[in-house]
Amino acid sequence: MDVVDLSRLQFAVTALYHFLFVPLTLGLSILLGIMETVYVMTGRTIWRDLTKFWGTLFGINFAMGVATGITMEFQFGTNWAYYSHYVGDVFGAPLAIEGLMAFFLEATMVGLFFFGWNRMGRVAHLIVTWALAIGTNLSALWILIANGWMQFPAGAYFDADTMRMEVSNFMDVLFNPVAQAKFVHTVSAGYVVGSVFVMAISAYYLLNKRHVALAKCSMTVAASFGLASALSVVVLGDESGYTAGINQKMKIAAIEAMWNTEPAPASFTVFGIPDLDTHTTKYEVKVPWVLGLIATRTADQTVPGINNLTDLARHRIRNGMIAYDALSKIKRDRGNKELRKVLDAHVADLGYALLLKRFRPDVENATSEQVDAAALSTIPNVPVLFWSFRFMVGLGFYFIALFAAAFWLSAKRKLDVYRTFLKFCFWTLPLPWIAAELGWIVAEYGRQPWVIEGVLPTALGVSSTSAGNVTFSLLGFAIFYSSLLVADIYLLTKYIRLGPDQTLGHSVEPNVVAAE
Repeated sequence: MDVVDLSRLQFAVTALYHFLFVPLTLGLSILLGIMETVYVMTGRTIWRDLTKFWGTLFGINFAMGVATGITMEFQFGTNWAYYSHYVGDVFGAPLAIEGLMAFFLEATMVGLFFFGWNRMGRVAHLIVTWALAIGTNLSALWILIANGWMQFPAGAYFDADTMRMEVSNFMDVLFNPVAQAKFVHTVSAGYVVGSVFVMAISAYYLLNKRHVALAKCSMTVAASFGLASALSVVVLGDESGYTAGINQKMKIAAIEAMWNTEPAPASFTVFGIPDLDTHTTKYEVKVPWVLGLIATRTADQTVPGINNLTDLARHRIRNGMIAYDALSKIKRDRGNKELRKVLDAHVADLGYALLLKRFRPDVENATSEQVDAAALSTIPNVPVLFWSFRFMVGLGFYFIALFAAAFWLSAKRKLDVYRTFLKFCFWTLPLPWIAAELGWIVAEYGRQPWVIEGVLPTALGVSSTSAGNVTFSLLGFAIFYSSLLVADIYLLTKYIRLGPDQTLGHSVEPNVVAAE
C-alpha cells in the first residue's frame, strides 16, 4: 500500500472508531432531556433516577467520543497537508465554529449536568440538560456542514493567484443542501442508536426481573422516541438520495449497480450481483419506477448509468486539460488576460484533469489511454456500495418494526409479558451501530476518487511523508482506539450490571410501574 492508501485507511479506521461513540451520544442526549422533562412535570423521583442512571452511561460514552474525535482533526495537518492547504480556508471555518460554538457549550454543560443536581433547582437543571443536548447536536451540525461541502463544494471558487479554493459566499457553505440533508439524516440515525441502546438494556433488566419499574419507564420512552426517529431516518434518507441524485450521480449509479442509463423512471434493484469485469449486474430483481422517483422525484427524468457517466468524465477530463494548460502558462505570465479567459471557461473541469496526475505529471500531454484510465477511476467500488446500502436499508426497516411492536406493547402495558420479544430487543443491540457504519461507508466510500467532489482527487490531498511513518501511526491509532473501545465496553457493562441502585447509591422506586 502506498501513502495514499495508508492515509485513507488511517482516517477510515479513526473515523469508524469515533463513529461508534457519536451516535449513542446524540441519541442519549435527547433521551436524557425527555426523561428529565417528565421528572420536572410530574415530580416523580423515578424519572430523576432514570435521568441520572442513563446520564452515567452517557458520560462514559461522551468521554470516549471526545478522546477519539480530537485526533481526527490533527490528521488534516499530518496526513492531508495538501488538502488542508488547498481547501483549508473553506473547510476550516465550520470546524473552528464547531469548537467555539458547540463543543465549548457541550463540554461546559456536561459538567453542570453531573455536578449540578444538588446545586440548582429542577428547572435550571433541566435547562442545562437540554443545553447539553443542543450542544451535542450543534457539534454534529458543524462537522456535517464541513463534510457536506466535501460532497458538494458550494460557495467557493478556485483562485489562480493563490492556487487554492477560496470562499465566495459563506451562506452557501452554511446552507449547503447536501449538508442539511446529511445532518438531519445522521442525527436521526443517532437517535435510533440511543433508543435501541436504552431498549436493549431495559429488556435485559426485564428478562432478569431486575429494576422492573425503571426498565418499563425507559423502554416506553425509547420505543416512542425510537419509532419517530426510525421513521424519520427513512424519510430523511430519501432526501439524501435526492440531493445525491443531483450532485453525485456516480454515487447513485454505483449504489444501484446501474451500468447503463435506463428509460425514465428508473427501476430499483432489490437484489443483484455486480460484475466489475463485464460491467453488468447478474440475477437482478427490480422494482419499477422506485429509483427514478427517489433520485429525481419525477417520472420523466433519467438517472444516468455508470458507463454514461464515465463517458461524461472523459469529456470533462479533456476540458480540464485545457484549463490545466492555461493555468500552467498563467504561472509564467500572470498578466495574460486571454489565458485567464480560457481558464475561466474551463475551470469547472480542472479537478477532472487532476485525475491524470496518477498517471503522469504533465497533465496537458496525457494520451487517450491515460484519459480513459482516469475516467474509469471515477467509478467507486460498486459491490461495496451496492451491498452496504441494502444492508443499511434492511436494518432501517427492521428497526421500524421493532419500535412499532415495542410501542404497541407499551400501550397495552405488556412490555414484560413476551420474553421472546425482549430477547429480540436485547440481541438487536449491536445492529444500529452496524447500520450507522454502513451509512458512513456509503457516504464516504461512494465519493471516491474525490476528497472534494469534482475539485480535488484523493490521491493529491496527502502529505509528503513516507509510507513507513503512516504505517507506524496507523498501528498506534488502531491499538490506542481499540483500547478505548474495550474500556468503553467494560465500563458500560460494569454499570449496567450494577444497575441503578448501586450506581446511584440508593434504591430506585421498587413498586412503581411504568403505566402509572
